Amino acid sequence: MHIVLIEPEIPGNTGNIARLCAATGTELHLVKPLGFSTDDRYLKRAGLDYWHLVKVHYHENFDEVLALYHGHDFHYCSTKAPRSYSEAAYGREDLLVFGKETAGIPESILQEHWESCVRIPMIAEARSLNLSNAVAVVAYEALRQQGFAQLAEAGPGLRSSGE
Repeated sequence: MHIVLIEPEIPGNTGNIARLCAATGTELHLVKPLGFSTDDRYLKRAGLDYWHLVKVHYHENFDEVLALYHGHDFHYCSTKAPRSYSEAAYGREDLLVFGKETAGIPESILQEHWESCVRIPMIAEARSLNLSNAVAVVAYEALRQQGFAQLAEAGPGLRSSGE
């Protein structure tokens, strides 16, 4: 599975998402321009010592991602989407696409792929969830649908997810 961040702005969010990718074997795609340096200490700190477990791809623009992964299913996550993320069917090679923290996915991309847009339900007064939280919600639903394939079950002596 793949997580795509279009022009992420906050290094801590991207670091948290990288840690999620490391823990789940999910590939991370960062679409430029980035709102931070990849040497940013907050980015590194949020990812802790998991960076060696993350396969990170850098793309000059979103069209590059579309071209490289032509034929794959894309799921565009937006508060404006017509259906819940839990109504979508996710496959192992799908791409989960998220926009930048301040603006989300550009309108032009949403309009072009409207039938593939999903949202996380929330009360009308709430603008949105934190980006790293939203990625976790959708990614774990996708992984659940796949039976958590290739993820280890916790056993005696293993650390819990809260550690």
